[in-house]
Amino acid sequence: MAQDTFSKEETLAMRRRLIGHSCRLFYSDDPVKIIRARGQYLYDEHGKRYLDCISNVQHVGHCHPSITEVAAAQMDLLNINTRFLHDNMVQYADRLAASLPDKLCIFYFVNSGSEANDLALRLAQQYTQHQDVIVLDHAYHGHLMSLIDISPYKFRKLSGQKEWVHVAPLPDTYRGLYREDHPNPGDAYADTVKDLIDEVHSKGRKISAFFAESLPSVGGQIIMPQGYSTKVAEYVHSAGGVFVADEVQTGFGRVGTHFWAFQLQGEGFCPDIVTMGKPMGNGHPLACVATTVEIAGAFTANGVEYFNTFGGNPVSCAIGLAVLDVIEKEDLRRNATKVGAHLKQLLTQLQTRHDIIGHVRGIGLFVGLELVTDRRTRAPATKTAAEVVKRLKEQDRICVSTDGPWENVVKFKPPMCFSIQDADLVVRCIDQNELKYCSKPLNSTKHLTLTLQIITKRSMCNINQVYFYQFSQDTRGMSFQ
Repeated sequence: MAQDTFSKEETLAMRRRLIGHSCRLFYSDDPVKIIRARGQYLYDEHGKRYLDCISNVQHVGHCHPSITEVAAAQMDLLNINTRFLHDNMVQYADRLAASLPDKLCIFYFVNSGSEANDLALRLAQQYTQHQDVIVLDHAYHGHLMSLIDISPYKFRKLSGQKEWVHVAPLPDTYRGLYREDHPNPGDAYADTVKDLIDEVHSKGRKISAFFAESLPSVGGQIIMPQGYSTKVAEYVHSAGGVFVADEVQTGFGRVGTHFWAFQLQGEGFCPDIVTMGKPMGNGHPLACVATTVEIAGAFTANGVEYFNTFGGNPVSCAIGLAVLDVIEKEDLRRNATKVGAHLKQLLTQLQTRHDIIGHVRGIGLFVGLELVTDRRTRAPATKTAAEVVKRLKEQDRICVSTDGPWENVVKFKPPMCFSIQDADLVVRCIDQNELKYCSKPLNSTKHLTLTLQIITKRSMCNINQVYFYQFSQDTRGMSFQ
């Protein structure tokens, strides 16, 4: 076992010397050195315990003994590539198939969510023989070049939008085009996708796929309005495309009531391709693409073998099977439902005491706390959100982080063993130790300046008319000087 042989300062100095600086740390001003973990807890080099509200990858808990035992036993017995026949791969595929709609019955195993999404893109383009893709604003689907191209969160900071990529408004009913007072936001947002398809067709182009997270995470822990995905799938299928559901962040029971987040849209909705990753291996690199017989057949028909050296190896699949076993045996979906509802209720109660809390949203253990400087204008409290994250770490040893276009949404995606007591502690600390230190709401001029600075920083101003609309909505009723 690797030993902790360096001080925190030495480790940090070596990291800065040896590791690319684009590989960033949590709490970069004063990073935490973690040397062991168990369940929902992290321990630093001094033995101090931190509550982990971040690590959705360690889905059933850090270093779960059932999983580490299975991994060690299979590694001691055999690990080999998938050109040899082995039970683990087919058993795992069979277990996954039982959790999905019947038509999603063909599986490709890979090593990461990025690999899964890249393969899903290839499958869609091969099947449809079209190139163009529709994605949601602020989306992130992975770090490969193909995925940066379809991730507005990334490409706006780099070379910009490719002509074959088309960006639909994020269906955010708190801050977006159609809000909580709209009679049918699901259909209204879906119609923006239809309009985009019509625009693409007017240019003589064709859609291969609509590609979206089932619950947008980087976009700010967004809960899709009911009916949205069903209607979008109807429009995309009519245009000859397929619907890809990215479950890398949200799959495997995180939403509690369902095993997959796309199932929240109702029994009538089924994607054509589903990608999965982060939680599959509880920290072991394991990911997958599930699709239909027809789409897989078209991929086979191109005559090029698909081979992945490590994808679906016996050790990975043994770990994947063990994760499914733990989810079932420990009833973690039920825990996500119960604890997530409790956390959301406590945060909603907190909202009545702190004006800076603009919105509480989520389902299961996928929860967002959106901070604003003004509830009426909904201006993002970016600086305060960062301060809350910092103080929770320094004062309370609780690890959280932020997401959303303005980094003002404090997100909660903890391991699924997160408890009622953990939720009580987090909310009590936010209430007593963090929000009371928040600065007073900014006046309108400062508010406008902050929003302009953030939008300019993210290079949004000249990208898409949606931003101008959202900006005007976020600053309604403000005086301009």
